Amino acid sequence: MKLRFAPLLALFAAAFLPLPAADAPAKPKLKIIPGQVIIPTGTGEMRRPWGELISLDLKTRTGKFRNESDDSVMSFTVMPYAELLHHAANGDLQDFRVGERAIFRLHENEQGEWVWLTYIQDEMNMLNGHKEYFYVDKIDAAKRALDCTWANFDKSFIRMTNVLIETDGETRFWKAGAPAKFSDIKVGDKLRTKTHGAGQGKRRIAWEVFLDDESLLKFQAEQKAVHTARILKEGAPGYVDAVSGTELKLTLFNEGGDLAKQLKTGQLVRVAPAGADRKPVAPPFSGTITAAATKGRETKVTLTLGTSGAKFQPTGLARLWRAEQ
Repeated sequence: MKLRFAPLLALFAAAFLPLPAADAPAKPKLKIIPGQVIIPTGTGEMRRPWGELISLDLKTRTGKFRNESDDSVMSFTVMPYAELLHHAANGDLQDFRVGERAIFRLHENEQGEWVWLTYIQDEMNMLNGHKEYFYVDKIDAAKRALDCTWANFDKSFIRMTNVLIETDGETRFWKAGAPAKFSDIKVGDKLRTKTHGAGQGKRRIAWEVFLDDESLLKFQAEQKAVHTARILKEGAPGYVDAVSGTELKLTLFNEGGDLAKQLKTGQLVRVAPAGADRKPVAPPFSGTITAAATKGRETKVTLTLGTSGAKFQPTGLARLWRAEQ
């Protein structure tokens, strides 16, 4: 009897076993939507090649760079909220030099082309942000070149060995924040650089060589001062989220953070609509802030204008100043 009913009992028991879990639906890829601050950083949502800047059009905020991995030329369109990190600080497109080596963060547009750009990170910013250096292993005095190991501050992580850093007549050397010489570099020193390419391959030809942190931080401080003065003069850029009568809602981009942090309810401001190049397209309007809150890297601002906000268009661009500026 046991043998006869065993298969039936097995089937009966199996009927009460939990069903295998269904595969979770694939999470849709985050996409760039013009008019919104979106930075897709998930798997397959971004590419970050090292490249050599070939061209920049400040009016259209477009450009080209040579991808160092295969020498292909890639076009890009700079999103209005893109982080443009120059001299290890916030900057703008006009700060970058043709030929400069940097990391370009790209995303797909509606046609599947990798052209939307949400940051250019210069070499100084990458090295400073990751606490990494070029450790000098060998010095070729005749060729004025350095053979280095690229590693973090305590060499617990080595990114690359046998990194060749070339110098030429345009190279400047810095130590203790003052001009130095190639001969001041010794084996074992740890350096940081700003380099340019040579039109092909992965050559590093230095524009700036920093023999110590003090020298890099001096450049960084100078860039921060330039950027702060620029934002105060040109206004903090942002998107128009909504406009209704005299009420205007904005999202101010991260680069205007120094100004945005000063905004508070009841404060008088000036605001103007802006074009694709982020330049004002009309004289600024006066307004009063009714709400301001920073979340993450953006600041949401609501203000009441002294007149109709008809000049502003949702998803369009705007510039905002404190009234006294």
